[in-house]
Amino acid sequence: MSTFRTLLIANRGEIAARVVRTARAQGYRTVAVHSEADAAAPHVKLADDAVLIGPGPVGDSYLRADRIIAAAKAAGADAVHPGYGFLSENADFADACADAGLVFVGPPASAIRAMGNKAAAKRLMIAAGVPCVPGYQDPDQSDASFVAAAERIGFPVMVKAAAGGGGRGMRLVHKSADLVNALATARSEAQNAFGSGELILEKAVVQPRHVEIQVFADAHGTVVHLGERDCSVQRRHQKVVEEAPCPVMTPDLRAAMGAAAVEAARAIGYRGAGTVEFLLDVSGEFYFLEMNTRLQVEHPVTELVTGLDLVALQLRVAEGRPLGFGQDDVTLTGHAIEVRLYAEDPATGFLPATGPVEMWEPATGPGVRIDAGIATGLDVSPFYDPMLAKVIAYGADREEARQRLIGALKRTHLFGTVTNKRFLIDVLSRDAFAEGKATTAFIAEQFTDADLAAAALPLARAAMAAVLLVEAEQDRALGRSLGMNAELLGWTNGEGLATRVVFEAGEARHDMFVHPAGQGSYRVATGSDELSVAVLSKDGIHARLTVDGRRHQVAFHSAAPGYVHIEEDGVAHALRNAVSFAAAAEAAAGGGRVTAPMPGLVREVLVEAGQTVATGARLLVLEAMKMQHEILAGIDGTVTEVLASAGKQVAAGDLLVEIEAAE
Repeated sequence: MSTFRTLLIANRGEIAARVVRTARAQGYRTVAVHSEADAAAPHVKLADDAVLIGPGPVGDSYLRADRIIAAAKAAGADAVHPGYGFLSENADFADACADAGLVFVGPPASAIRAMGNKAAAKRLMIAAGVPCVPGYQDPDQSDASFVAAAERIGFPVMVKAAAGGGGRGMRLVHKSADLVNALATARSEAQNAFGSGELILEKAVVQPRHVEIQVFADAHGTVVHLGERDCSVQRRHQKVVEEAPCPVMTPDLRAAMGAAAVEAARAIGYRGAGTVEFLLDVSGEFYFLEMNTRLQVEHPVTELVTGLDLVALQLRVAEGRPLGFGQDDVTLTGHAIEVRLYAEDPATGFLPATGPVEMWEPATGPGVRIDAGIATGLDVSPFYDPMLAKVIAYGADREEARQRLIGALKRTHLFGTVTNKRFLIDVLSRDAFAEGKATTAFIAEQFTDADLAAAALPLARAAMAAVLLVEAEQDRALGRSLGMNAELLGWTNGEGLATRVVFEAGEARHDMFVHPAGQGSYRVATGSDELSVAVLSKDGIHARLTVDGRRHQVAFHSAAPGYVHIEEDGVAHALRNAVSFAAAAEAAAGGGRVTAPMPGLVREVLVEAGQTVATGARLLVLEAMKMQHEILAGIDGTVTEVLASAGKQVAAGDLLVEIEAAE
């Protein structure tokens, strides 16, 4: 037995928070580690203790095994849970924990090493009788050997990095003439990503399903599987949607795949939670892909259909206790689907996004679970994986789970940074997904560039946003005033005061005048059109309005003057009033104290202390609303202080640069 009472979680974000919750519920004392960028993160606040391990970049913090072990010793921890990613599949880290007298909540280092190299793992699985994709995984890495093997296997083939995953070092090759170039680029990419340029070759299974089996093993000889997860919906070989059970699974196929996964775990003396991944072709044949020797991102769907807490089982097994159940005790009930909410922009090729979390409101409701690592007021950092949260729904059947998940996504609001939420809703709403027909080719087959483009801004929604922005700015004015009666806001003894609002979204430009019409009603005039907008109610970030008599329910947030987010039916827009922004920018740069006219990310700083500048000189570039804005000097003078730095988030009104006026 390896009893422990204090657990350090060597990770961050949603998985660190999720492990802390279960560990505390089990009676363990918990210790979080964090970088400087994560000092205020939810996992830090949830834990009983926390230790700073370095600056934001992962190479200076979460990948520093020495600092994590030192943190464990300093905090009195006697066990380490690695989560997933970072050091979770690093055999040297597992050994270092053991050498330091710490229990590693994961498999033995020998098992991690056995599965850490795709070539060696595949040779091991072939020897164990586990079905494998025909391929080449020999030590001879010459181009000639790969070309000969590809001709023998038959095209198309997949080139893969032997030492890693996540789509890096991976190339699909359709003909012999392209293979040598693919080998060169994959080898270079693998070397840069994993420190090893070793490659393997596999027969490309066309339009397969990606199906994985959750396995669990204890130190007493029990090895079981907990059913499967279908992870076929992927982009760039990264999972987007995961569900349990697989829509096309049969009892016989589950038994066969489960037995193969259990045999794979037994072959390497496994212990703890692990996942054996397979490709499943249209004929029902399946092939070993790889084994992940850790907890998976998508483990919640297995928890929901089995009723088991996988983290609790990890802790139990790590202490040397038996699992307490066998294969016949495992039952699957209902259906669960998970999607990964990323800070990324589908309209720009899913590029990662950064920005402030101005408002985070996760959905609640029957069958809904959200595992998140963010909170209102934090920033989405450029240092880490852009996954912010996992939104999961459970139902009595697949359709109930799917509908609940769509609803949960629409009720989950994150304002301040771009996310893939609308794309996720679109994925779940496609007929091919609803019918359970999605393969790994799903996104490529179903989505065009037009499908991924930024959402158009209809006039009715622009008008609602304009009205809500005007009211938000009135509320800010009221908050700054002394003794002002709220009923007098917008009042005049002449003709009603109109506020001009100009929103630009993609190709659309809405130039509007908002006229108060009394009792929460407004006339919004734009060109030849005029809409009647009434605010029926507002509650936090939620509002009910009518536009020309038609009722709408939206979520909204205004972080600063001229700046508003609005979301309706899962479609979000981040908008700025070009009129007020221009005024704010002019005011911000009009003196020696240059402040941020709106929240944003400092992309570039173009001056330094001591530098002489003239009026109109470029001081820095601020990115906000997916656009870059130049901040200019409003006076001639000398820069005395630069408070902004590239990569830093700033709030509206933050001091960026100080200039001493020229005499």
